[in-house]
Amino acid sequence: MAEANPTRRLIGEMFRRQRRGVALTAGFWSLHQVCEALVPVAIGLVIDQAVGTGSTWAMVWSVLGVFALFTALTMGWRTGLWFLSKAELEEAHVLRLQVVRRVVTGRGISTERQTGELLSIATSDTQNASELLEIGSRVVSASLGLVVSTVVLLRIDWSLGIGLVIGIPILVLALNALGPVVERHTSAKQESLGQAAGTASDLLTGLRPLRGFGGVEEAARRYRTASRTSLRANIGAIKAGSAFVSVSTFTTGLLIAVVSALSGWFALRGRITIGELITIVGLAAFLTDPVLNLAHCVFQLATARASAARVAEVLAAPERAASGSTPAKTGQLVLDDVHTAGLDGLSLKVDPGELLGVVTTEIAAADAVTDLLAGARVPERGSVTLAGTPLQELDIADLRRAMLVEPHAVDLFGDSLREALRTDDGQVDDGAMTEAMTAASMTDLGKELDHALLDHGSNLSGGQRQRVAVARALLADRPVTVFRDPTTAVDAVTEHAIAEGVRAHRATGGRATVLVTTSAPLLDRCDRVVFVDGGRVAGTGRHRDLLDLPAYADVVLR
Repeated sequence: MAEANPTRRLIGEMFRRQRRGVALTAGFWSLHQVCEALVPVAIGLVIDQAVGTGSTWAMVWSVLGVFALFTALTMGWRTGLWFLSKAELEEAHVLRLQVVRRVVTGRGISTERQTGELLSIATSDTQNASELLEIGSRVVSASLGLVVSTVVLLRIDWSLGIGLVIGIPILVLALNALGPVVERHTSAKQESLGQAAGTASDLLTGLRPLRGFGGVEEAARRYRTASRTSLRANIGAIKAGSAFVSVSTFTTGLLIAVVSALSGWFALRGRITIGELITIVGLAAFLTDPVLNLAHCVFQLATARASAARVAEVLAAPERAASGSTPAKTGQLVLDDVHTAGLDGLSLKVDPGELLGVVTTEIAAADAVTDLLAGARVPERGSVTLAGTPLQELDIADLRRAMLVEPHAVDLFGDSLREALRTDDGQVDDGAMTEAMTAASMTDLGKELDHALLDHGSNLSGGQRQRVAVARALLADRPVTVFRDPTTAVDAVTEHAIAEGVRAHRATGGRATVLVTTSAPLLDRCDRVVFVDGGRVAGTGRHRDLLDLPAYADVVLR
């Protein structure tokens, strides 16, 4: 059997999770629609049975009946709306968690979407997708209201009822035919909005280096282009929506006018009573509600389905690397004859308690080593094992507790230094934080853990951010810790201090440390350095011994 479309599968899961809320909403809104359809009937009966006869008791009972009818329709709408709001909020929350969990946990996903686009999907698209729950309830209640109106009209005059039975389905099908047009424009709008958000996110993240090399004007030009594309798509979506509303309003009004004209003619000929005329005119006016509700569903379906497709795309995106279920154990870390982009048969071992330096002549090789150790890449040939088990077979949560890979790009979270240093292990005492800060040479920030940070630590220099990242990694205290170029933005004196601090902090307890770097001060403190040239090991030894290799010296001394 063919696998279900990811979007349809997502929508089906949404309705299964919220089936109780959707069913209750549909029930109460159906009560509201039936009561509204019966209001013209009740008024017609009052005219014929109470006003026409002049009976006082009939008038009293009529007033009480109309009051009860309006109470029921009002409470039906309010109660249904409460259940719907609850279901939509819960579902939007569930979808947000699923998208965020899919993006930030595990081994990540393979996607070409920018960070800003993923943020847009996790916020606005999940909210829009949850509105699909409303459509089901609206369709059920509006259809029931149309059925009641048609039955009443058939009982009053069969020709009017037959006309509605034929006319309303044609009208709804015609409006439904416009749905793909609206969906196409809406999807284009959401795509362009996501791209604009992604461009803005990248611009803000790299604002400081952009200012440094004078790239702000070019970056702003690119954002203006993305923003104008988004504006054009938004205008197109608004035009399509406006055309849809205009067509649905005009055709509904035309239907009402025809029904009202025919009923007036029937009344003049004595075919129906005055009360029945009022009932028919009232029902004709009421028909705008369910018909426009169905038209709104077509329009809303286009928007919500486009958002659901984007959410489903993220949830269905393949993992960057496979994830297993084997518990991770501490032990020797081994890369055995690894072949992948940037590496051509690399083999190296990291023993517990060892401080190992890895120097590469190509950035692609350094990227490959970092990705392989992070479990974000599987080698084409060869293996990467921890305590004898391939990384892709290890449970990802266990692997994260056994090995930490601190990337070169620093991301800081929280509004204070204390929060930025906090790890997944929970609360850490101030003494441990201060010790890690000292090892990372954060003397210029003092020892104030409540030092205020702006968004992503934007009030810190590049060197300060790197030192916070080093302190955070040391504080996590994993059995294996991997650093990728951790000191590229600090001065030489601070670099020497960090090198001493990292070695002293990781020297006990059999903790292994890997430094993928070209920093001479860091490499000089390593127990052993592996030099990778051409994707394979070209030399192994102490830093000062490897300086006799011209290629090595050229990399670390330039």
